[in-house]
Amino acid sequence: MTPEVIAKLEEAFSFGSTDLEACCYANISKDTLYRIIKKNPEFSDRKETLKNHPTMKAKRIVNKSLNDGDLPTAHKVIDRKEGSKVNQTITGADGGPIGLSLNIVFKDGSDA
Repeated sequence: MTPEVIAKLEEAFSFGSTDLEACCYANISKDTLYRIIKKNPEFSDRKETLKNHPTMKAKRIVNKSLNDGDLPTAHKVIDRKEGSKVNQTITGADGGPIGLSLNIVFKDGSDA
């Protein structure tokens, strides 16, 4: 296994790639990847750590937004964590059904 292949695998895993995607990127087979892991079990841990990089980046961005007082982000975080606690319904007058009125006007100005 060349250092270039290992570097390609690590780069792909740092994007959050699956094993198959990383193998395609490094131009190796999945069997080759699994042989690398079998010979170097610590690479398996490295792979899993790298796969979490995109999630950690996203969490840092969300945290920065919260620290900056971004209200829409705060609402999204709370909704994601606790579920929406606001029941939004759209109704017509006095809570009844929504009425729909359609008026078709033709190019010549006449209506239907």
